[in-house]
Amino acid sequence: MKQAGLVGRFRHHPLIVLLRNNRGNPRTIILMEPLWGIPFNLIVPFATLYMHHRGITDIQIGLILSIAMIMQVLFSFSGGIITDKLGRKVSNLLGDFLGWTLACLVWAISDNFWLFLIAALINSFEQINQTAWFCLLVEDAEEKDMLGIYTWVSIGGLVAVFFAPISGLLIHHFTLVPVMRVLYLIFATTMLIKALITYRFCRETRIGVERRIEVKDMPIKEMLMDYKVLVPNFFKNRELLKVVSVGIILHITNLVNLNFFGLYITQRLGIADQYLAFFPILNGLVMLIFMVAIQHRLEAMKFKIPISGGLLLFASCHLLLIFMPIENISLILIYVFLLAIAHALVIPRRDALLQLVIHKKERARMMSLIVSITIAIASPFGYLAGLLSSLDRRLPFALTFCLFIVALLIVSRLKNPEFEEN
Repeated sequence: MKQAGLVGRFRHHPLIVLLRNNRGNPRTIILMEPLWGIPFNLIVPFATLYMHHRGITDIQIGLILSIAMIMQVLFSFSGGIITDKLGRKVSNLLGDFLGWTLACLVWAISDNFWLFLIAALINSFEQINQTAWFCLLVEDAEEKDMLGIYTWVSIGGLVAVFFAPISGLLIHHFTLVPVMRVLYLIFATTMLIKALITYRFCRETRIGVERRIEVKDMPIKEMLMDYKVLVPNFFKNRELLKVVSVGIILHITNLVNLNFFGLYITQRLGIADQYLAFFPILNGLVMLIFMVAIQHRLEAMKFKIPISGGLLLFASCHLLLIFMPIENISLILIYVFLLAIAHALVIPRRDALLQLVIHKKERARMMSLIVSITIAIASPFGYLAGLLSSLDRRLPFALTFCLFIVALLIVSRLKNPEFEEN
């Protein structure tokens, strides 16, 4: 009877009910997320070290990030036009194949600055499918389901984290460079599979069909001219500006964390390379427990209070990281624990809130504009973080601490959105 009760509670959990009711694109995209998340989480803790072991300096790493971001701006800006012209499905397929499959093949053979730069530039094609992916995910979904959908997207990525120790064990036995080459080849394969399955089982959204018909005979030049109206509308929407500002800050801080956390704790705090794979596991476990057991219980708080709490946690744990003594792994574990709760509170709500403040008919073009602006503003920070790291490996995290405080001030001025039925 007890087991039957547990099964019953599981079947009626809000996240399970949501997934059961969203049988179309959201379910397909959510189920395919581990094909991206598993290899990504196997690679990302060691990506910067892989470059470092191939002779790439801190400043060169930052330079690669900043140059790639400039290219990402171009692809992001054109992403809305491509998504409307080709449709959400085709654009997603194109971005996944070029931006991930092909880029990972180049990363697998990279052994100098120029090859790493080429791989990063090819990866910029992935920005084409950012807009298409978001549209496929949410355009036919109910607004009230947005937080649940993005929670599932986060969970799909978190499941992959538990595979992270595999890379640490492999590196311990076979050294970092050959293992990373193989992992990049695996990543290329899984992304090809993901792209093909998503194309086969997703359907073009209702708005996507309407937009393809509307722009079928419209020249690209004329579509570009539409931005003369779109850009002023963007800057007139104060709530959208606030949400995008917070998104830009989170993009910058995530960029710094992904690329310099591994260097910081191994080169300054004296933590062995192979332990890097275990920190994402703790992060993923805490986030998973939080999202399944607690996330739906916070719906009454809506968006503003949980996001503010998460940003306060982000700032606190980065302050802890800056003043952390050498070889104190227990404090690193506390840092990861706090970071996980902050991510669970902020990221799904940030993504859902962004979709809720964008006009439905303008979603593709507005998303491409937002991504372009985000990357354009964030692009200098890759080089800046690399420069700061070369002076003192604590400085990039002092920068992120200040940015989280700014984000907290912006969120204090946000309004909670009202839901509309589709």
